[in-house]
Amino acid sequence: MRKGILYTVLCVFISLSAEAQSIFGKWKSIDAETGKTEAIISVYKENNKAYAKIIDILNPVDREKICIYCKGNRKNKPILGMIILDGLKENGDEWSGGKIVDPKNGNIYKCYIKLKDNTTLKLRGYIGISLFGRTEYWKRVE
Repeated sequence: MRKGILYTVLCVFISLSAEAQSIFGKWKSIDAETGKTEAIISVYKENNKAYAKIIDILNPVDREKICIYCKGNRKNKPILGMIILDGLKENGDEWSGGKIVDPKNGNIYKCYIKLKDNTTLKLRGYIGISLFGRTEYWKRVE
């Protein structure tokens, strides 16, 4: 009986530890100008690719906004619930080869994401080569 309980606790600990060392989970998007948390983003895996969806917008005024600058199927759609990152494939210690949309301006960028440490996700969006772009750091939701 004791071995069964110990085994269960160990399995849960290993599972939680692996999640903490993964890009997958909930992340806080930080506003570069104010330093405040803007949104909660869920990074998830589907068909061996990484995707990210806005699951919460902290400023109540912004929760009802739509993406007026977006093109295609995102045009005039709610930002809350929008998939902003799609199609990234695992490449060593980073995920790359996909795209990210900035709902503030509708621009779509190539991007890669990589764990900086267990609580920080580095996200780089760029046009052409990664030299010409912007880096953001998201913090893991605890």
